[in-house]
Amino acid sequence: MSAIDDLIIANERYTAGLAPADLPLPRRGSLVIVTCMDLRIETGRAFGLREGDAYVLRNAGGRLAPAIPSLVVSQELLGTDALAIIHHSDCGMTTFTDEELRTRLRARGLDARRMEFGAFADIDESVREDMRAYQSCALLRQEIEVRGFVFEVETGHLREIVTG
Repeated sequence: MSAIDDLIIANERYTAGLAPADLPLPRRGSLVIVTCMDLRIETGRAFGLREGDAYVLRNAGGRLAPAIPSLVVSQELLGTDALAIIHHSDCGMTTFTDEELRTRLRARGLDARRMEFGAFADIDESVREDMRAYQSCALLRQEIEVRGFVFEVETGHLREIVTG
């Protein structure tokens, strides 16, 4: 059986005892978390979230740039009013550069010259970069609370990163 078949079976178990009232309605004025897609970050357990507590946007490295369209939608149409940017220790995005990945793709005959993958060398600085990118994006609301963190996968702790 494939991983997708497993997903379908798990979904059937989930829906078997589910009533429509079990799914919370989206709240206005809530938190958005941008974080990495790394499987070690179980957002519900790590951040104490239940369904309906936060909008969680995940991508490789937890980078802000790919999340901007979704952030604009959440702020303008859902009224979200707080953002946590959460990168993590031991991130795979520190193991290569964008140019190295482009070279690898080019060897396969693929052109990724215009693609930004978001690789970085310094985790704390990547959080600062994303916080500065937020501040410089005219499409995003500047009056909301925006804070950056590193999730330490070794301990489970969030460590706040301050800009300076």
